[in-house]
Amino acid sequence: MARVASLGAGGVVTKSIGLEPRSGHPNPCIVESQHGLINAMGLPNPGMEDYSEEISEALDAGVPVMASIFADKPEDFSRLAKMAKDAGAHALELNLSCPHAKGLGLEIGQDPRLAGMIVQSVKGAGLPVFPKISPHVNNLEEMARTFEDAGADGIVAINTLRALAIDVDLRAPILGNIRGGLSGPSVKPVGVRMIYDLHRLTKLPLIGVGGISCGRDALEYIMAGASLVQVGTTAWQRGPGACGEIACELGKELERLGYSSVQDAVGAAHWLEDERGQG
Repeated sequence: MARVASLGAGGVVTKSIGLEPRSGHPNPCIVESQHGLINAMGLPNPGMEDYSEEISEALDAGVPVMASIFADKPEDFSRLAKMAKDAGAHALELNLSCPHAKGLGLEIGQDPRLAGMIVQSVKGAGLPVFPKISPHVNNLEEMARTFEDAGADGIVAINTLRALAIDVDLRAPILGNIRGGLSGPSVKPVGVRMIYDLHRLTKLPLIGVGGISCGRDALEYIMAGASLVQVGTTAWQRGPGACGEIACELGKELERLGYSSVQDAVGAAHWLEDERGQG
């Protein structure tokens, strides 16, 4: 994380951390598809107590560190939030959307009542809270309203899409967990659509994720309504310098189009629908 920050990322987000060590799913955990990756990691992590040391090292890079946390009940989310704050994290991302971890992630994030309780439970830690949601959420408007009412400081969208790859010679799924989640360029239109819709449903700040590989991709998310963007698969494919490269490209795109800042471009693509609505 510190290396990514030193090469130009404006901040870093940890991998998702739980209370206890977790080994994750059996190998193989990742398979490359034509336009991205399908992974079924299964939320492997050393537990928050040990991971605190990694957060401390990331903080040395001098950029904001957002801790991604997961659990299966609100009280455990609350404990994790306090531990993350003690470790020095600047903000919390709530993993309510992992599509391949039984009893966690998406299985929790599909229930607005439970999701709202989780947001409320972590607010007591005193850090900004950003639930990360799935493209498979049943009722986006209801979920956005739930997060607003619960006191969320923003929303992150999207997590990976449910996916599966088959080895035709073996006549069997490739991933050890069989089912996984798709990330990379192929999911970008889905993520942009979700940020666009959320921008029209809520005043909460939005963080766009999914398939960003260049400055123009980032600008699509921003014009759809995102104030920040995250890069994952591209950094894995091209190395930790990818984030800084994308930030540079984004700056050039903004200058070319006459924007003085990212904030000036947030939601810029909504004029057409606004105009049609007024007509």
